[in-house]
Amino acid sequence: MSTSSFKIAHKLLTGPGAIEQLAAELTRLDIDNPLIVTDAALVKSGTVQLALAQLGDRPYEIFDRVLPDPEIAIVEDCMQAYREGGHDGLIGVGVGGGSAIDIAKSVAAYAGYHGALEDLFGVDQVPRKGPPLIAIPTTAGTGSEVTNVAILSDKAAQLKKGIVSDYLLPDVALISPQMTLTCPRSVTAASGVDALVHAIESYLSLNASPITDALAIGAIKLIANALPKAYANPANLQARDDMATASLMAGMAFGNAGVGAVHALAYPLGGRFNIAHGVSNALLLPYVMHWNKLACVERMQDIAQAMGVNITGLSVNDAADQAVEAMTRLCAAVEIPSGLRSFGVPEEAIPAMALEAAGIERLMRNNPRKLSAADIEKIYRAAY
Repeated sequence: MSTSSFKIAHKLLTGPGAIEQLAAELTRLDIDNPLIVTDAALVKSGTVQLALAQLGDRPYEIFDRVLPDPEIAIVEDCMQAYREGGHDGLIGVGVGGGSAIDIAKSVAAYAGYHGALEDLFGVDQVPRKGPPLIAIPTTAGTGSEVTNVAILSDKAAQLKKGIVSDYLLPDVALISPQMTLTCPRSVTAASGVDALVHAIESYLSLNASPITDALAIGAIKLIANALPKAYANPANLQARDDMATASLMAGMAFGNAGVGAVHALAYPLGGRFNIAHGVSNALLLPYVMHWNKLACVERMQDIAQAMGVNITGLSVNDAADQAVEAMTRLCAAVEIPSGLRSFGVPEEAIPAMALEAAGIERLMRNNPRKLSAADIEKIYRAAY
C-alpha cells in the first residue's frame, strides 16, 4: 500500500470578497512593509490598485519589472529590491503564466538562503522557509498560488529550470475574480487552457489519488463550461469566478499528482522559442493525449464525460477519442493557434527538443505511458 501526501498553500481565500481580506492577512502574518511583485501592465491597468487599496497606512514598494516569461536575472533584481527596501514580506500579484508569483516564491526562498540562487534549483534544495508570502493571481490558469514549484528561464542556456520545495507554498492564496477582469482575451484563453492541461495531466498522472482525481475532474467540468463564456464576455463575473475556482482546483490537483509529458514537451518551446506556456501546452495536448491513450483509455473516457461529451453507446476507445476531439474544439473556440510551424519553430530543431524533453525526468516519470526520445520526436512532428 502506498501513501499519498497533499500539499497546498497554508490558507485559501476565494470568492468576490476575497481581496478585501488582504489587510487582515497582512496583520496576521506580521507583514508591516510588503514588497509587491508584479508587472508594469498590471499597474497600468489598475488591477494592482485593487490590492493597494487594502494596505491602509502600511509602507510598501512595487517591483513591477516582471516579464511574462520569468527569468533568473529578474529574481536577482527583485531580491536586491527586497533587501534594500527593508521589507518583511512579499505579495505576488500574478501575471501571464504565474510569472510574478513564481518570482515572489523564488525571492521568498532566496531570502532565507545565503548562497547562490543556482543552488536552489532542483527538488528540496531550499534549506528553510523564507519571509511570508501572499499570492494573488490575476489570471485563471497557472495554479502557481497553491503549488510548491517556481519555474524560471535561463536565457543563456535556453532552458526552463525549477525550484521545487514545500517552503515555496504561499502562506495565503487569495483568489478573487475581480483581479482577473482586466485580463486580455488572449491571456484568458491561454491561461484557461493551461488550467485544463493541469487538470487533465494530473488526472492521467501515475501519482494521481482519489483527492486529486476529484479536484481534476471538477476543474475540467468547470473549464469546459466557463472558459468559452469568460472569453466571449470578459466582464462575466460568474464565468471569471468559475475559472478562478477551476484554476485553483487544477493547481491543487497537479501540485500533488504532478504533470507529465505535455509539460515536458512544452518546456523546450518556451525556452527556445518564447512560446507562451499555456499556448505551448495547448498545441501539444491533443497529440500527447492520443499517444497516451493506450495506457489510460478508461481515464480518458472519464475526461470526455467531464467535458460534456455524451458517451452513451460509445466504446471505451471511441469515448477516449472524443476527449481529444472535445479538447481540440474548446481550443478552437477560444482561438488558440495550432501547429508548431505557425510559431516559426524550425523542423530541424525537433530532434534536439525531443532529447531535452526526454531528459525532464521530474515530469516524464508521472506520464502514464513511457516515452523515448524517438516517441517524443514523433509527437512533435505530428504537432508540427
